[in-house]
Amino acid sequence: MSSVDKQLEDLKAEIEDELPPGISVSDVKYEGPELVVYTRDPKEFASNGDLIRKLASKLRKRITVRPDPDVLMDVTAAREKIREVIPEDAGVTDLDFHVDTGEVVIEAEKPGMVIGRHGSTLREITKAIGWTPEVVRTPPIESSTVSNVRNFLKQEREERRDILERVGRQIHREEMADEQWVRITTLGCCREVGRASFILSTAETRVLIDCGDKPGAEGEVPYLQVPEAAPLNSIDAVVLTHAHLDHSALIPLLFKYGYDGPIYCTEPTRDLMGLLTLDYLDVAAKEGRTPPYESEMVREAIKHTVPLEYGDVTDIAPDVKLTFHNAGHILGSAVSHFHIGDGLYNVAFSGDIHYEDTRLFNGAVNDFPRVETLVLESTYGGRNDYQTDQEDSERNLLDIISDTHEKGGKVVIPAFAVGRSQEIMLVLEEAMRSGKIPRMPVHLDGMIWEATAIHTTYPEYLRDNLRDRIFHEDENPFLAEEFNHIDAGEDERQEVTDGEPAIILSTSGMVTGGPIMSWLRHLGPDPDSTLVFVGYQAQGTLGRRIQNGWDEIPMNDRGNGRGGRGNTLSLKMDVETVDGFSGHADRQGLENFVKTMNPRPEKVLCVHGDERSVQDLSSALYHDYNMRTFAPKNLETFRFK
Repeated sequence: MSSVDKQLEDLKAEIEDELPPGISVSDVKYEGPELVVYTRDPKEFASNGDLIRKLASKLRKRITVRPDPDVLMDVTAAREKIREVIPEDAGVTDLDFHVDTGEVVIEAEKPGMVIGRHGSTLREITKAIGWTPEVVRTPPIESSTVSNVRNFLKQEREERRDILERVGRQIHREEMADEQWVRITTLGCCREVGRASFILSTAETRVLIDCGDKPGAEGEVPYLQVPEAAPLNSIDAVVLTHAHLDHSALIPLLFKYGYDGPIYCTEPTRDLMGLLTLDYLDVAAKEGRTPPYESEMVREAIKHTVPLEYGDVTDIAPDVKLTFHNAGHILGSAVSHFHIGDGLYNVAFSGDIHYEDTRLFNGAVNDFPRVETLVLESTYGGRNDYQTDQEDSERNLLDIISDTHEKGGKVVIPAFAVGRSQEIMLVLEEAMRSGKIPRMPVHLDGMIWEATAIHTTYPEYLRDNLRDRIFHEDENPFLAEEFNHIDAGEDERQEVTDGEPAIILSTSGMVTGGPIMSWLRHLGPDPDSTLVFVGYQAQGTLGRRIQNGWDEIPMNDRGNGRGGRGNTLSLKMDVETVDGFSGHADRQGLENFVKTMNPRPEKVLCVHGDERSVQDLSSALYHDYNMRTFAPKNLETFRFK
């Protein structure tokens, strides 16, 4: 008998000792980080509301209780009972029964009403039918991504359960190492922005954090071939902080080269990763480049994803616990806190953070019981990288829009589909509703509408007041009549160009390809129109060059702005930059993030910024807070124990 089988046998006996008479346990299994308890008495389990919580606390495990398939109520009868228990106002749109696991997935417009206070309605459902209910939200705006991901995971349930059982056995295996140490190896994004990737190693475990590309630098990928990362099938877990491509683009590539383990991220990060990586492949094909992997690898990545919620402490290896906290950067972005060993060491990776509250999100969390080392993004870590405050930024943007409208021109805003676009949409919706700017069409091009639909699917990750508005359909700001999804391609773009004053939000945010190139062709020669940058423009991107004054823009036939000698566009539209809308903390925000940590970390690694930014921030944190700081290069290894 393996050590894991013995462990499960002991857990089964311990659970049986804790249960009151009349409740049986037929089997216990690991599925990923969870302990799944099968019982022939699910209704009795549900009748004792504190039982699962007490077991989880005593065993220090995340526990799911499932009924044995042979004690399940007939599906037709169960469907009727569920409708009786759940209030009609909950807006149930689908009931999906899975006999193999005894689970029923309930899709509803108002999941909170299905769950009930402290899970009371869920317990009522189990008491009535014996099935284990799982609740998902019906997207207020239809999302093909959310629908496709849910359908795909439904089709792959059996294989996914096999994957989770294998992962669970890996997590709970017996520790083999005699010594204890902690190391971090930098595989990318050091003294540069992009290709974020790190290996966190212990004597027992190796975890890969992020695996992204580098904007504007085709072919520069993380150093996955070095001994710390290779072979990929020896990595125990992958943690994805958020879905932006400079952190997620090459996650599917791992599966092409042998990785077959879990990816830990939040649920919205999983969906957005699917959206952005599939688009990444599509753009590469349109530009005549060979994509680094096939779409099948994106599906593999989604199949291997284990979604975690903020604040859940989760075992991901025998000696590593992971907890996600809100990073305030984009939907589902997470500061990733690793607790290593039995109190041996604690490391936090900031991912990308925004420390102050925005219209979309609460600011980044920096409240941890312990952090000895912080790996901190430094995108705006330079000495003079202070952004305009939000109110001033919004006022500047609205002034530019009003001036351009008076001239009869169009405002073109290159924006990331995820995060900045929704922030700008909220500003524009409020400004038009309150009369600060004239009402005019706001055209959303590229993936912006689909990304917005995903935001409305997960309102619990948004700011409280915004979440409340989304719950009331007549107040959902994203459904304002001014917003128009461009879905007819060039013909519709030409119509907009020939039409009345308007605002165009278009991907790509750094002008490295996509629909923004078409808008430059249409409106670049128009001196009455304005191009407004509201997000970070990385070195080497066309966006940065235009920002720095280029007015002759290379345009090749593929429209990616990276070639086409002799084929140039004369840019006559105004070019403006409005700071303050970035999803990244500025220099002050980064310092405040560290300053208000209690206790403060002993060491800080400043990463994800150009050379000046990381060195400036590293120096300032050292001088101001007397902590050891580093501005590492790629392929450095730091040992902490």
